[in-house]
Amino acid sequence: MSRVLVVWCPDWPATAVGIEASVPGAVVDGGRIAACTSAARAEGVRRGQRIRDAQRRCPDLLVRTRDTDAEGRMFLAVVTAVSELTPRVEVVRPGLCAIPAKGPAAFYGGEEAARVLLQDAVVEAGFDCGVGVADGLFAAELAARVQGGVVVPPGGAAAFLAPYPLSVLDRPELADLLGRLGIRTLGAFAALPAGHVAGRFGADGALAHRLARGEPPRPVAPSDASADLTVRADFDPPAQAEEVTFAAKRLAAELHESLAGHGRDCVRLSVEIGLADGHVLHRLWRHDGALSTLAVAERVRWQLSAWRGDAPGHDTGAVWGGVVWLELTPDQLVPAIGSQDALWGHSGVDERVSRATDRVQALLGHGGVTRPVLVDGRGPGEQVIKVPVGDLPPRAIPDGPWPGRVPAPAPAIVPPEPLPAAVTGPDGAEIRVSARCAVSGPPTRIAVAEGRQDAVTGWTGPWPVAERWWDPERARRRARFQVTTAEGAAYLLAVEGGRWHVEAAYE
Repeated sequence: MSRVLVVWCPDWPATAVGIEASVPGAVVDGGRIAACTSAARAEGVRRGQRIRDAQRRCPDLLVRTRDTDAEGRMFLAVVTAVSELTPRVEVVRPGLCAIPAKGPAAFYGGEEAARVLLQDAVVEAGFDCGVGVADGLFAAELAARVQGGVVVPPGGAAAFLAPYPLSVLDRPELADLLGRLGIRTLGAFAALPAGHVAGRFGADGALAHRLARGEPPRPVAPSDASADLTVRADFDPPAQAEEVTFAAKRLAAELHESLAGHGRDCVRLSVEIGLADGHVLHRLWRHDGALSTLAVAERVRWQLSAWRGDAPGHDTGAVWGGVVWLELTPDQLVPAIGSQDALWGHSGVDERVSRATDRVQALLGHGGVTRPVLVDGRGPGEQVIKVPVGDLPPRAIPDGPWPGRVPAPAPAIVPPEPLPAAVTGPDGAEIRVSARCAVSGPPTRIAVAEGRQDAVTGWTGPWPVAERWWDPERARRRARFQVTTAEGAAYLLAVEGGRWHVEAAYE
């Protein structure tokens, strides 16, 4: 088992958006808490909570939207500080990097000396961190989280991991199932026979079992020395960041196809970028599973954006002098687990559609092609979000309760922005709705977006909605109505602050 030294920066998503550890703050992704500071945890805030639940526990919580680009870009400053003391730094993810411990330990006089030296270097660079050393990446990461970091003796990974709860495996469904079977720690899970675990929980369960036992997640598969799997793209004239990112997606697809022919997956990728001014940007990127084409492109973008990205007024989309070449080299190979194709030999995602989407995204940008994703919320405009094709959708938000939610059936047309409307009663006066939701009179006519008036043939409501009452800057009060007109139209109306608008239309 190889010894691994891990540098871990706590609460990195919060650090990347400028929230200090002493401030109760949290980063939100998909309506849930993705990360929070130690001050917020002291108030009861936890990762995975809904924003409302977190703010109920900590009314002064500072909330920011997660910025994955900033996470990757800023973490390269940590990698640079570590690289000045030891080579071959592997970026596992923003906030976590790993180094083979043998070299630094021999050079600096032992694992503990190397651990302290690297920790001091990162702290001097302005970032809090923990540094741990253990057999394997999984145990080393947990060692880095223990009071600034510890050194786990060789062969002691299994004993070190045994008391930890199953939640550290980051497999909620597996942890829940094992918990119902009375297995609640890594030690109890590791004691199960490996064959029975693989037969009951499949390949992913077997991988988790290996981690719990302090073993590497997969057996080592030396690469074929005769096979050169490096892929390269040259740019003439020199390219900027956006063009290089899309080239990285194409190269990653070629690399995956080549790896599949050799029956291998790549869990550590070397990315080299040659700039027109002679600089070569080199980084190692690690992933527990095979890096997808989009994940590779994302890491290339982070690597480019970190280059002179801190200069005042610098456009992170522009690369100094341009990029003249890009190389992707698989640095660590493992046996391919394989994937199941759909029936009749077709893949799960049509390749022709995927290639066409890539070409359109190359012209319009990554966000130029989106797909609708259903989420939960009160209004029709809140229940559908647009996700760039290829990106993972946000984590599902549990259903309700959503007081004031629009009842079924859902409207068919939701304009990008609510359309202004005028709703009047029998006397021609505009309909008013009081704070107690008393309607001044029955709606009889409606005009949408300064168009001609239409007679109202039926209406129902109001449904009052009071949102974010605890936040004076974002609080909203409104009331919704459903109306039908003599022309056969049906609208979902809302009145807010005495102003009417059309939120959606029915067909």
